[in-house]
Amino acid sequence: SSSSVYGDTPTLPKVEGMTPNPKSPYAVSKLAAEYYCRVFSEVYEIKTVALRYFNVFGPRQDPESQYAAVIPRFITRTLAGKPPIIYGDGNQTRDFTYVKDIVQANVKAMERDAQGVFNVAYNQRISLLSLVDIIAEETRMKVNPVFEPPRPGDIHDSQADISAAQKAFGYPPEYTVRSGLKETIAWYGRNAALQ
Repeated sequence: SSSSVYGDTPTLPKVEGMTPNPKSPYAVSKLAAEYYCRVFSEVYEIKTVALRYFNVFGPRQDPESQYAAVIPRFITRTLAGKPPIIYGDGNQTRDFTYVKDIVQANVKAMERDAQGVFNVAYNQRISLLSLVDIIAEETRMKVNPVFEPPRPGDIHDSQADISAAQKAFGYPPEYTVRSGLKETIAWYGRNAALQ
């Protein structure tokens, strides 16, 4: 599933029991999948689990995809000597989650036979301006972002409460945003020709 099911509710951190408020067709599709899982579990006694991922990033993301996350776009533009584009003032925050933490959450949820809906995230939020600063530090490049008007449907702040996942299947995030960025920047640096 996805953190997008929460929409732009101002309550932070987001907990699984909050009323969903999707703001995009993508978010609605994720919520519908959760409902299908719940109904299959109730009606057919099929064990299901839905993991609500928060802002996943890591190597191999296509920065040109219509679904591209902000991090691969920021990194590839920075490495190419172009300014990252920020929609809004850059003070919006996200709970960025490194892909290896997503993988280990999936494995642990399967191994522990977890059932229900769980947030999977780093459990801290960072502004886009701070993200640009970290990318600049890690690439040792001067980065001056370009600001564009906010996009419709974009949420302002996101942060997960991951205590349910910790309790149900022992999920601890192992990567910080910075440690995940180091690996991601290194991959894009090595594979610049693929971009």
